[in-house]
Amino acid sequence: MAEPGVQSVERALDLLEMLAEHGGDAGLSELSEQSGLPLATIHRLMRTLVARGYARRLPSRRYALGARVMGLGDAAGRQLGSGARRHLARIARELGETANLAMLDGEMAVYVAQSASSHSMRMFTEVGRRVHLHSTGVGKALLGELPDAAVRDIAARAGLEAATDRTITDVTALLAAVGEIRERGYAVDDGEQEVGVRCFAVVVPGVPVPTALSVSGPAARVSFEFGERAVPLLHEAAREVAAELSGS
Repeated sequence: MAEPGVQSVERALDLLEMLAEHGGDAGLSELSEQSGLPLATIHRLMRTLVARGYARRLPSRRYALGARVMGLGDAAGRQLGSGARRHLARIARELGETANLAMLDGEMAVYVAQSASSHSMRMFTEVGRRVHLHSTGVGKALLGELPDAAVRDIAARAGLEAATDRTITDVTALLAAVGEIRERGYAVDDGEQEVGVRCFAVVVPGVPVPTALSVSGPAARVSFEFGERAVPLLHEAAREVAAELSGS
């Protein structure tokens, strides 16, 4: 049985998570409505978070995530990437294609680690690169972890720009695709981010920040038959990464 937490700490963390869910900023009334806490309590907690740099008050009187949260996120991403590299290396070695680890970063995904393919023609994504969620394998896998309302919100804020003629550019179609991803347990980028490139991606289960593993390469090599081998290996690696992060 889990030990009871410190209520004020739990409430402050809940507020930070709510700010992230709202895309990084929200008003007091929104936070009060979602949390069920009185406005006076929300105001007191937010004032403390602002004083410590974990939140900031905007000219609009709304609240946004602060710089100290970003610093913690960067540190967590580096640590996660370091711990996952051997799993990525195994995926790249066994499948012969590039393996990536990405995390949700607002309305984008950011790559935090990679193990490159040994082929001369291979996919290379710079660690630290931020990409749209609707057009990438890791991005769509991450969207599958979010409720439909959050998917709609991200689509409205970030837009659904077409990277190729295969990119999903309609929110209804995106929601349908996300529903399929939830059912089958993995996402596919079939030339939606880059022509001639295919990617299979799965989420890392049970981690605080939505995180995804992927393998990608030229569509001529990364076929759907390839995916039948790749997806189970990605799921296995994702469970191992999750277990290491939880200390189990």
